[in-house]
Order: sequence, then C-alpha cells, then structure tokens
Amino acid sequence: MKKAIVSVINDLVTDQRVHKTCLALQKSGFEVLLVGRVLPSSPPMPSRPYTIHRMRIPFSKGPLFYAAFNFRLFFFLLFNRHHLLVSNDLDTLLPNFLISRLRHTRLVYDSHEYFTETPELVHRPAVQLVWKRIEEAILPRIGTMITVNESIAQLFREKYRINVVVVRNIPPSFSEEFVFEKSQAGLPAEKKVLVLQGSGINIQRGAEELVLAMQYLSDYVLLIIGGGDVIEQLKTMVEECGIKDRVIFKGRMPYSEMMRFTALADLGLTLDKDTNINYRFSLPNKLFDYIHAGIPVLASPLPEIKKVIETYDVGTFISDHEPGTITKAIEDIFADPARYNRWKVNTKIAAQDLCWEKEEKTLLRLYEKYR
Repeated sequence: MKKAIVSVINDLVTDQRVHKTCLALQKSGFEVLLVGRVLPSSPPMPSRPYTIHRMRIPFSKGPLFYAAFNFRLFFFLLFNRHHLLVSNDLDTLLPNFLISRLRHTRLVYDSHEYFTETPELVHRPAVQLVWKRIEEAILPRIGTMITVNESIAQLFREKYRINVVVVRNIPPSFSEEFVFEKSQAGLPAEKKVLVLQGSGINIQRGAEELVLAMQYLSDYVLLIIGGGDVIEQLKTMVEECGIKDRVIFKGRMPYSEMMRFTALADLGLTLDKDTNINYRFSLPNKLFDYIHAGIPVLASPLPEIKKVIETYDVGTFISDHEPGTITKAIEDIFADPARYNRWKVNTKIAAQDLCWEKEEKTLLRLYEKYR
C-alpha cells in the first residue's frame, strides 16, 4: 500500500478538515500518517483509524516556533517512507516542497485560507513578505492545489496560473441522537442561546462587538466554543461589563462534542469583518456546522457566506458591526417566528445537500490519480 504523509501545524484534535482529508486518502487506498504538533493545552487525541505523530516544539509562537516546526518537519519527512505528501497551509509547504524535490515524490497543497492576507500578517509587513516570498517561489512549481472556495481559488489561478481544485470544508451528516438537553450543558432553559464557535476566534471576527451587544440582551445567553487570539480579551470584557451570567466559554473540544453544544443553540453567528482579502472571501466551517445543527444563521454579508445563506434561505445579515446593530438584528430575528421557523426547516434541506459525503467525491477523484 502506498503511503501518504499529511502535515499540518494546527492542533490535530480540532482540525476537522485534515481529519477528513486523511479519511479520504484511506478510501483512495493510501496508508496515512498525520504529522502535527502537540501543545501543553492540547486535548487528548481521540482514536483515529490512521497513524498520528505529534511533535513537541519548544516554542509556542513567533519566528522561532515556525523555524523549529519547519526544521523538525523537514527531517521527519526526509527519514520516513512515503509516496505522496499533503501539505496543509503555507506554514507547512516549504519542507514538503523541498522533500518532494529531494525524494522525487508527489505533492498536493491544501490551502485552508488566503494565508498571506490574514490580519495577523497584514499588520506585520516584514513577516508577511517572508511568507509571500515562500508562496511565490513554490506555487508556480507545484502540480495541484486545493482550497476551500471558488473566490480564493480564482485568486490563486489568476496570480500563479496553476490548477486549483475547490473542496469546501463541509461536515459529514450530523446525527441528532447525540444531542443533549440544555440543562445537561449548564444552559438556562428559559433563555435563547446564541453560539459563536470555532478554533480561530481571532481579531476582526466580530467577537468583541458581539460580547458588547450582550449587555443589552438580558433574555439571551451567548455560548462561545473554541479558542483563538481574542478569547482572553473577551473574558476580560465579560468581567468588566458584568455579564458573566450571559456569556459562557467552552474551550476547544473534539468535533462531535462541540456539535452537541452547538445543536442546543437557537442562533449561530459568523461575524467576520471585511478588513482583509482572507476574511472577505472566507467560507467559515462554522457556517456549515450551524446548518447541520439545524440552527439559523446571523452573518456578515461576505460574498461566499452570503451565497450559501441566500441560496438555501437559512438566515440573515448584519449591516455593520456596531453592538447596537447586532443587538437589533438578533431581536428582530426572534420577533418574527414564522420567518425563523422557515429558516429552521430550510437548514434540514440545506444539510442534505451541503454534506461531506457529496463534497469528498471531488477529493477522492483527485487522490485516485496519485495512487
């Protein structure tokens, strides 16, 4: 059996796209080895049907972290047998590309976002330049690239004249038999539950304004599930605003457990700001998670998000990110029960169409060419 090594810098426990990639590779006839990192705060790794190697890196962020990770990954790939390399995101591409040339093996690059235009890099031009140079040096020389939506794919096609395959990060069909009651999750039964979830609750994603809006939403509880750069700031804001009874934080958790909490909510929120190319053309995983959990969505009117919500009629949009605007949008949603119930019914229809069982067929056709 041919062996594929999949590498990613994210926490392996919560990265569902990479997990689905590994399962698709197995279906395509590959023996799979997933390589990533482990942090002191990483949850225990659940049982997976493929081999996993988690590297401990002495640094947690910054240039030394990326240098150490890429150095370790290079030598790991060099001394492990493989027929195919799958690099996830730009921060793993350089060692994968070098090894693919040294060992004459094939390489697939899967970009989960428009990496060089993330807000973490846009405001650090020197660091951004380094990643842009890596991207510019490698992308025109790779055979195939995968990304998460058509808007981002078109940007790469125009810039590098390469073949880009779109595979959206859609979840598998969700089984409601695993859902529990609000009381089991410590949520008040008499209040509407809002949910904001994801592993990248970072700057410029509307989380701060949403927390401020909770000052005016006494009949609601906001459930924040996951992690990110602004989580500690959000906790401070909750303390300062005196709304600890209205905002509940849940840390990173395995996907199936997260979905049990998400399914308890009455409304899902995805409020990314149009402040950079990456966010402008984003198609967040949580949008599909909300749909599969059967809850309507309140979102920023970004192109890819708007396309999904309007196509399936499963929610509405904010006009700006002012806390007052968010407050009014939430109240208006629940003031119209007929419209809300129509959206809720439509999530069931959308989930049947927007499921990984259909989306992965594109990935399976691709990987079959590399067997």
